[in-house]
Amino acid sequence: MGAVFLSSAVILLLVALFISTSFVLAVVGALTFVLITFTALYSLLHVTELVSKDKRPPVDGLVLHLLVHFNRLFDYQTSLAKKHSTFRLIMPFRTEVFTADPANVEHILRTNFPNYGRGSHSEILGDLFGDGIFAVDGEKWRHQRKLASYEFSTKNLREYSTAVFRQTATNLVSKVSIMAVAKHAMNLQDMFMKSTLDSIFKVGFGVELNTLSASDEFGNRFTKAFDDANVIVFRRYVDVFWRVKRFLNIGLEAALKRNIKIIDDFIFELIRCKREQMKNEKLVREKEDILSRFLMESERDPVNMTDKYLRDIILSFIIAGKDTTANTLTWFFYLLCKHPLVQEKIAQEVTDATQAKDNICPDEVSSLMTEEALERMQYLHAALTETLRLYPAVASAGPRICVGKEFAYRQMKILAAVLLYLFQFRLVNESKEATYQTMFTLHMAEGLKVYAFPRA
Repeated sequence: MGAVFLSSAVILLLVALFISTSFVLAVVGALTFVLITFTALYSLLHVTELVSKDKRPPVDGLVLHLLVHFNRLFDYQTSLAKKHSTFRLIMPFRTEVFTADPANVEHILRTNFPNYGRGSHSEILGDLFGDGIFAVDGEKWRHQRKLASYEFSTKNLREYSTAVFRQTATNLVSKVSIMAVAKHAMNLQDMFMKSTLDSIFKVGFGVELNTLSASDEFGNRFTKAFDDANVIVFRRYVDVFWRVKRFLNIGLEAALKRNIKIIDDFIFELIRCKREQMKNEKLVREKEDILSRFLMESERDPVNMTDKYLRDIILSFIIAGKDTTANTLTWFFYLLCKHPLVQEKIAQEVTDATQAKDNICPDEVSSLMTEEALERMQYLHAALTETLRLYPAVASAGPRICVGKEFAYRQMKILAAVLLYLFQFRLVNESKEATYQTMFTLHMAEGLKVYAFPRA
């Protein structure tokens, strides 16, 4: 609250320097009235909550505190949870309950899952995610879950995606090699983001995006717009004035509108081009990529599977296939740099599992990442799982648990194994502790700056 009052005082002082006294007095009066009213309402509500004998969780502050601590939001929420495993943050007309109690989490996300829908949060997510699986409940959620579950379980997609991941790993090695030979630092998080985006577009939509090579300017614009929109929409959870800003089309809400325009233009053009491609090539049911199957589904059910609905589904696949995997790999390599003995142990396991010979090219290394070899990399699998425990890419559990979990593990293991077989990684600044960027997925703030050294 102190920060809010201080900011108000500074603004009033600046206004006083440039505007007439009468106007300043009017503004001061209005703001004073608002602050007094807000303080009175908060005090009344807080006192009421304190004297209440209902068995409700304790009050631990204001909802506005989330906005004040937004840049370290998860740490702030953790500090509150250490005092009370379940607690509330209040506003005059709004109360939010937070829980870190395992029994409550299981009750909400698993045992009584149908009783805990998105509610008003659907509106927060709606402008970006629409009716995608992350923003909906009920029949639409079940429909998309069923479609996604079927697609990820097919043998064709598993084989096709593995081939794509191997090629992506080879492309990534090429970029890392250039930086390693030049002894230049690189942002490994940015490389992972581009690699996983290229992979999901190839596997999911049958499109060569090539953001890793920086040859697709529109693709890179889409990536930036998507990441910026991710941050802005997440901020809505703690900004009680976001609806006003959206109505007035100002600030971050104006930026969000521009970003969504870029996203929509890109995805609707993708749908149009894919539909034309399918028509010209007379594609059949055995087509590997997911979008082709969704478009065939839309031909059978055009009323429900509209282009707008397809857009929402596609965007959900992008955030699931790009951010979660890239974020986990980023934190994984950060931890490996902090624990070099673990890095060497995994590199040795990759060599043993693939029985790779010395002095083989990246293409050959990637080709050795067979299902059998990946199954033998149990220490790598365990290290990735521990990374997810320490730095969870998203909160997903119960019926909403990631439907592409095995798909993601396979991609992470292939990329990590190929890189660690060929390179050793070190942090540019080994004394600096990494922090996160507050958004839906756990991006590392400022990226992951590393040096890569070819293994002898």
